[in-house]
Amino acid sequence: MAWQHLNWPSWIRLPTPGAARHLLYGILLGVSLSMSSTTLALYYQARKRERLERITKNFSLRPIELRSDEICAGVAGLIGNTPLVRINSLSDALGVEILGKAEFLNPGGSVKDRVALRMIEDAERQGLLYPNTGSRIFEGTVGSTGISIATIARARGYHTTIIMPDDVAEEKVKALLALGADVQRVRPASIVDKKQYVNIARDAALAFGREIIVDDKSGAAGGVAGDAYDYVLPTFGSSIVVSTASSAVEPHTKRDDEDLRTRPRGFFADQFENRSNFDAHFDGTGPEIWRQTNSRVDAFVAGAGTGGTIAGTGQYIKSMNDDVKIVLADPEGSGLFNKVKHGVMFDMKEKEGTKRRHQVDTVVEGIGINRLTKNIERALPIVDDAFRITDEEAVSMSRYLVENDGLFLGSSSACNLVACVKYVRKMGWNNGQSVVTILCDSGNRHYSKFWNDAYLQRAEIPVDLSIVKNLLAQP
Repeated sequence: MAWQHLNWPSWIRLPTPGAARHLLYGILLGVSLSMSSTTLALYYQARKRERLERITKNFSLRPIELRSDEICAGVAGLIGNTPLVRINSLSDALGVEILGKAEFLNPGGSVKDRVALRMIEDAERQGLLYPNTGSRIFEGTVGSTGISIATIARARGYHTTIIMPDDVAEEKVKALLALGADVQRVRPASIVDKKQYVNIARDAALAFGREIIVDDKSGAAGGVAGDAYDYVLPTFGSSIVVSTASSAVEPHTKRDDEDLRTRPRGFFADQFENRSNFDAHFDGTGPEIWRQTNSRVDAFVAGAGTGGTIAGTGQYIKSMNDDVKIVLADPEGSGLFNKVKHGVMFDMKEKEGTKRRHQVDTVVEGIGINRLTKNIERALPIVDDAFRITDEEAVSMSRYLVENDGLFLGSSSACNLVACVKYVRKMGWNNGQSVVTILCDSGNRHYSKFWNDAYLQRAEIPVDLSIVKNLLAQP
């Protein structure tokens, strides 16, 4: 090279051509690595910003959504945005944060307010229901969903008929009657039985349209006489049965004419199969928990009755962080525990000669089931673990919480918290991990059974606080 032939000072040692070439390659490689690492860093920062935008799209970054400075639009405005409450006694004993979503603070008194509101709103958006038309909502339920539907239906201009087993707590029946719902109580039965409460509710929705036609023929209702058409409309993959007296409606066809908007129809809410159940929690409960914990959730624990709560909330939390563990709390008599652990929907209480009353044979109400619903099918792929909770454990937990935290909770809430304790002990957590669960309702709906010591004594279920104390004391 020409520069090598210049007269350089003797103390300057010029590199050989090979060494210079290697130096140039090193410089180019260093620049390339620097640019690549910078690009990767910018890419991951952009991904982090996108994730944060998703979290904060509908919610501000404050711990809870306070309502003291705003006016709510009727009873529906009171639903949701419930606070997370730290369960001090359990958290301190375990060395973790046990947080309960206080769903009993909803106006209807339970987590089912979210579901009832979403089902009715979705039906209205699809033209399946119109307010103040004499339409009636039918549902089969063990109580809480019925109370929530009756609460919202009354505010939206609908009538309500609730079909429920005759062995549920009497407080639920009284609440429904106070809300103006028609209540029919039937013997507990399997879903394959036409007299099972869900099947009766579906048939009653269909029969509602036929009854109106009879009135039309007699001239009482003043409509067009003719045959009633009962049709099934798909709602986000579920089956919503609507009955109408309009002879202009074709079977299996949705018509949005004036007749449909003014004629009464029967609407079967169908919480077990309705996608709105899942969506209420995916769009509401899950994002609220994620925001309230500032995205610090290590496990989410919930029971399953219809499956909507654990499916919707769990799917949302998993979509934000796939490492979060979703845990099922399952009461005695339910087959979901074995479905999660062994792939078979079965419980030993179904064994011949051992079943005392009916399939879900437990003092716990609201969770536990022995069939696969659409919403449970949405939950199963994301459930990481499951725990069988006995009646004795649930009763013990409820009394322990009153004594140590002043929390007066229902049976399903107690089940959830027992599962929280069991999971924390199984994982060996004691370093501030965050476990979130649902406090479904308060003890106010359970005086006659779960909170009735005489009833528990007849059922041979002990009230023993040492059961929970022993769980907490386990290494």
